[in-house]
Amino acid sequence: MAAAAMVLGSCGGKQQTQVEETEETEKTDVSMFRDQTIYGVCTDGTAMNTLELTTDNGDTLSLSLTKAQEAGKVLGGLQVADRVAVLADSLKKNALLVINLNTLMGDWVMPDPIDGSAEIGIRIKEGGVAESIDQSVIVYRTWKIFNGELEIELMREGGGDEEELNRYEILTLGADTLAFKTLGKPRDETETFEYSRWKPKPKVDLHGLELEDTGDEFNKI
Repeated sequence: MAAAAMVLGSCGGKQQTQVEETEETEKTDVSMFRDQTIYGVCTDGTAMNTLELTTDNGDTLSLSLTKAQEAGKVLGGLQVADRVAVLADSLKKNALLVINLNTLMGDWVMPDPIDGSAEIGIRIKEGGVAESIDQSVIVYRTWKIFNGELEIELMREGGGDEEELNRYEILTLGADTLAFKTLGKPRDETETFEYSRWKPKPKVDLHGLELEDTGDEFNKI
């Protein structure tokens, strides 16, 4: 009986260990699908190596930028009152990735890859709205930052009403430059997209000369 009790106790211990391991695995799997991004606004305490922000939850955080800077993961610059998306360590002491959402938003274009004769692109707007710029095949719908990745939802011409969700890693982000690459696809299908900030084309006269916009009625033909 003593031996049987020992066997039963041993089995019970193994079962308990397996249950605990399963629960821990489930917690890990769930966390992978939970957005860990911290959203907030830069405040006056932001400096060269420090990011201070007021989060959407009303908390005030002061994060070291050293690790993010060393990894080249401070994207879009930092200014007081800018809205940012941040990935931090578990203690919320160090920023690992910072994306300036104010810099990210706007009109981004690149030469049409088919013939290069025109520009196509994407318009990133407030509220998670995305729009296509001079594209007939792709219709952008929404965008968001999820765990540091840029997610864009779109529809393709001829694809019915099925929506497509693509994930990207932002490589560079500046006042006039944006580059990101596809994630979650085989290496030979990975693409890198390089955009520039859309700027209105200068006005020209009948001889092809650029006109200076002085505000005078003479130039407003």
